[in-house]
Amino acid sequence: MTELRIGVVGVGQRALLATLAHRPGTSRVVSCADPDPRARDHAREIFGAETAVHDRYEEMLDDGLDAVFVLTPDDRHAEPARRFLEAGVAVFVEKPLAITVEECDDVLATAARTGTRLYVGHNLRHLPVLRRMRALIDDGAIGQVRAVWCRHFVGHGGDYYFKDWHAERARTTSLLLQKGAHDLDAVHWLAGGYARTVTALGGLTVYGANPRRDTPTEQRVTEWFDRSVWPPSTLTDLNPVVDVEDLSMMLTRLDNGVLTSYQQCHYTPDYWRNYTVVGDAGRMENFGDGIEGDPAVVRVWNTGRSGYRADADLTIEVSAGDSAHGGADAALVAEFLRFAAVGGPTDTSPVAAREAVAAGVAAAHSLRAGGTPVEVRPLTPELAGYFAAHQKKQ
Repeated sequence: MTELRIGVVGVGQRALLATLAHRPGTSRVVSCADPDPRARDHAREIFGAETAVHDRYEEMLDDGLDAVFVLTPDDRHAEPARRFLEAGVAVFVEKPLAITVEECDDVLATAARTGTRLYVGHNLRHLPVLRRMRALIDDGAIGQVRAVWCRHFVGHGGDYYFKDWHAERARTTSLLLQKGAHDLDAVHWLAGGYARTVTALGGLTVYGANPRRDTPTEQRVTEWFDRSVWPPSTLTDLNPVVDVEDLSMMLTRLDNGVLTSYQQCHYTPDYWRNYTVVGDAGRMENFGDGIEGDPAVVRVWNTGRSGYRADADLTIEVSAGDSAHGGADAALVAEFLRFAAVGGPTDTSPVAAREAVAAGVAAAHSLRAGGTPVEVRPLTPELAGYFAAHQKKQ
């Protein structure tokens, strides 16, 4: 296999993901684009002075690329993704695929029409603790799954999501979509289905009163992040526009009858995800998620009834990798490079990525309508069939 020529659109917060694809001899980042001069300088620093650097991604189409990473802000995913798919370049789109269902469907339709390979960066499908839980489900450890609950404690939420464009509905739709797309995809994956009925409640309960800047920041997260600020109500210099919710709760019924819940809070003191999976013959739960090198344990109760007991019937310590997101990022990029080069099944799924966005959009509509149930429109059978045939492991 010849060395893959890789491009990167957007050299911002997630650009380090693309450094995992800079493997001279196997794959090499040869072209980048970003309208920000500082980001273009950063591209040369992390990928080398010989890398072609542009201010417009359209100029990258002349650089002979085999694959491209689209790492722009969320509201700017769809257009470059479509452009490179049209050019026959394999595309990695950072999650979420887009911020509207319509844009997601347009990207999927472009991939199907052109036959170009499309991959979406849902790295939680490669997170060791979640992969262990999925394996236990597949082995029948808790019987048939009936419910999945996810609580997401976003301890650094104020710094990560309320000081820049993430705080604006126009740029994200909602944090149930932007931040939640990870977890909604994981919940769907553990449950084996996609949300079809959604209801949600939530609000801007803390950060609505915090002091804001007059103009958007040109800083990066690493330059403003301060773990010592406590309590969250004392956080300052928020984005000029803050109109997304900092506390959200949603309920769904999936197309296979499984019921799920997802709760997201952006001002907890701790930062981790807790998944509980309830079957008709047991229950499992993770304690710690291993994302930041923290310990992670999966506990399973499945031998009979009891009162409270911390000593589970099965306790599994899960080792995380030594790279970002517990090794999930490295596994994600490796899978994409293999897929871009030779195709074949993948643990991520463009259809599942679209369904995560659809659930997040429905939840945002429901929340802002006082909890009114919203029905989720499924993907057309034609598009679903195309990806089922061309990316069999969904």
